[in-house]
Amino acid sequence: MLRVAFSQFQSHSRRFIAVGLAVMLSVAFLSTTLMVGASTRASLGASLGEAYSKAGLIATPDTGTFNDAALAAARAVPGVTEAYGRMQAYAEFTAGGQEVLAQARNLAPMALETATVTDGALPERADGVAVDGATAARYGLRVGDSLTLKAPDAATTVAMTVTGILRGSNDPFASALPQILAGTPAVSALAAGARDAQGGTGAAGYGSIQLALASGSDAAATSKNVAAALTGAGAGVQVKTADEQVTAQVAMMTGGQDELTIILLAFAGVALIVSGLVVTNTFAVLVAQRTRELALLRCLGAGRNQVRNSVLAEALVVGLVSSAAGVLAAVALMAALIGWAGTQPDMAFATMAVPPSSVIAGLAAGTLLTLGAALVPAKAATAVAPLAALRPVDDAGIGNRRGRVRLVLGLAALALGVPLLALGAAGVMLVVAFAGGVLSFVGVLLCATLFVPRLVGLAGRLASPAGVPGKLAALNAVRNPARTSVTAAALLIGVTLVSLMMTGAATARQAFDDALAGTYPVDMVITGDALTAAERDAVARVDGVATAALLPAAGTLAGEGMGSPVYALDAAEAGRLLRDTALTLEPGRIYLPEGSTAGPVEVTGPAGPASLEAVVLRTRNIPALVSTDTARQSGLTGGGVAPTDSARTDGTGPAASAVWLRLADAPGGYLSADRIKDIQSAVAAAAGVSAGAVSGAAIERVTFNEVIDVLLLVVTGLLGVAVLIALIGVANTLSLSVLERTRENSLLRALGLTKGQLRGMLALEAALVAGVAALIGAALGSIYGWLGARSALGSLAEVTPSVPWLQLLGVLGVAVVAGLLASVIPARRAARLSPVEGLATA
Repeated sequence: MLRVAFSQFQSHSRRFIAVGLAVMLSVAFLSTTLMVGASTRASLGASLGEAYSKAGLIATPDTGTFNDAALAAARAVPGVTEAYGRMQAYAEFTAGGQEVLAQARNLAPMALETATVTDGALPERADGVAVDGATAARYGLRVGDSLTLKAPDAATTVAMTVTGILRGSNDPFASALPQILAGTPAVSALAAGARDAQGGTGAAGYGSIQLALASGSDAAATSKNVAAALTGAGAGVQVKTADEQVTAQVAMMTGGQDELTIILLAFAGVALIVSGLVVTNTFAVLVAQRTRELALLRCLGAGRNQVRNSVLAEALVVGLVSSAAGVLAAVALMAALIGWAGTQPDMAFATMAVPPSSVIAGLAAGTLLTLGAALVPAKAATAVAPLAALRPVDDAGIGNRRGRVRLVLGLAALALGVPLLALGAAGVMLVVAFAGGVLSFVGVLLCATLFVPRLVGLAGRLASPAGVPGKLAALNAVRNPARTSVTAAALLIGVTLVSLMMTGAATARQAFDDALAGTYPVDMVITGDALTAAERDAVARVDGVATAALLPAAGTLAGEGMGSPVYALDAAEAGRLLRDTALTLEPGRIYLPEGSTAGPVEVTGPAGPASLEAVVLRTRNIPALVSTDTARQSGLTGGGVAPTDSARTDGTGPAASAVWLRLADAPGGYLSADRIKDIQSAVAAAAGVSAGAVSGAAIERVTFNEVIDVLLLVVTGLLGVAVLIALIGVANTLSLSVLERTRENSLLRALGLTKGQLRGMLALEAALVAGVAALIGAALGSIYGWLGARSALGSLAEVTPSVPWLQLLGVLGVAVVAGLLASVIPARRAARLSPVEGLATA
């Protein structure tokens, strides 16, 4: 029987192509997921490790910073050849007509300096400075230019000369702002100026100390000696090797969990489930087609176990070969991605990692998946008596035992899955909702024989005008419920996944937009002590600003948050200014940032204290706020001045503490981060303030939106793999369904049906089945998408369903076309076969 099983690969190899592709894609997805997780950690380690690439040990203080005495003590430890105290400070400078906020770092000794110069040289003099290449290009800086650095909110300035242009850093902690490299005296002066402006005391210190070790020295022993020396110098300290420091930072950035891999594995699980369904359906049709052949083998002496084992042997070979191909495809894909990333300047640190788990898991999952999916069809191959199997029989219908078992199992899966799905969505438990969704969908597929043929029969009335082919197509769909259900199941899987993704993405986008609007309701804020309507009107004229509002200081908080300012904003203007449409300023209320205490709050104004009811917001990004009507009625400062009417534009109007701005939305999307930085610089110039006085959440909103877009794009691609697997199943089941009906189609040809009518009948049957499957899939996918988004994002924001109707209509059209296209090749084969040859087919 093994020889018979292996002979199938030679004589009927095309039958196994779809199964092999489905398993290969699933395994490639799973292995790639594990490789992506490992490569991400390796790349992140290479990125974060750039700052410590020349250090043997890194010392970090428990609190505060290290002083010069601690640095000298560390340098004096035996086995240490060089020590570098890393110091950082913020610095402002003017370049290209714009105010720029940058991060300055002190130059390390050459034995520990990791910066690479692309033009000029590292600063050797006290007044020398090097800037990163992106900043130099953006603001037109060149070697030899003069640059005056200023501590934010302070009078401290340092005159410098650009001596070099640096290659951009791969360290994510050092790439958020323009980077400046200067001597320790200059950076220390900037840090001291900023500290003095904030009322701080003490000398500027070092955030960490990096140590170069002598060749052959014992890192563990030296680490203990360094810790003892620094403790003796009065500093609490943690000393780690470079690898340990990088590992700790990677854990900090990932929260100690590999959430990316977990998310990707969830999608790999979806692909494996889809593959399992496709493989099961395919083997079911393969076995059904070979019923007479297997029955003949039984009549010739083959036992039940031999027949079952031959089917399982075929599944084992297909699973093993396809799994190996999937692992190789994953390695090739990752190598291509890492190779491409290495050519990008910002991703040169990309590192490929192939953990053994990605190979073992891929081979095991693919092989076991195929074997498991083939168990039921293998058992079905021996369920019919040999002589009975030599006659054509229908597969599991509702009326026979197998059909009743499928129905009972399907109803049981629905009864268990639907409550789990509802519970997961209501309780914001993604794992529970996922399990419920999988169970309920399996239940739908098992019960498909109950409702799909009936729905296809109703839809078949639409094919009646097509004459005999249309009537035959509708009758064929109803006459063999199992075959119709199996054919519809493959397309149902694909359309459900696509609809789930579309509805889930639209719902998630709406939820994210609402959450971002609630967290970052104000795009940009200008703070100052003497801002007037003149500044407000000046910034309102800046290109890219939609509206600007002047917020008078209305008083200060008493009790909790004592002394914090309270601002007044006109309620009508708040609707035009704030992104959060749910934030409406009601009379008699004060709106406090997240984390405040609700209840009555006292606000101190010129007329004395006033008690207001506090409403705690879902954001920390705006200060205490009241409406101008509330301020007026409570006798608070600024309450009699509405920023929209009383403030004069000649600069003699009432002073205000803040100007809030809303930026104009970009056509069809949102502004880029570079565009927002340009607007920020222009606003600072128009208001006559430093770049550090202009802040706001616009860039954060854009950053989060870009991340969301990337995530949704990734989700689309990941589900696209599962959809591709499902479409393979569509073509395969349609093709095998036509092959199974070779004798039936030949009989119709012998009775007078023309080739064109036969092709039309098969095309109409495919269109009917595809249309019904697409409608059911779109409905199911929309429900699953909404409930899935709710279970994942319910704790973040209120999740309301958002159905992309036009996209779903497009999916329905594409599904029907896909069904028609999938029927073309089988229909051509059926039409080419002569009636005599077809009737003679066993």
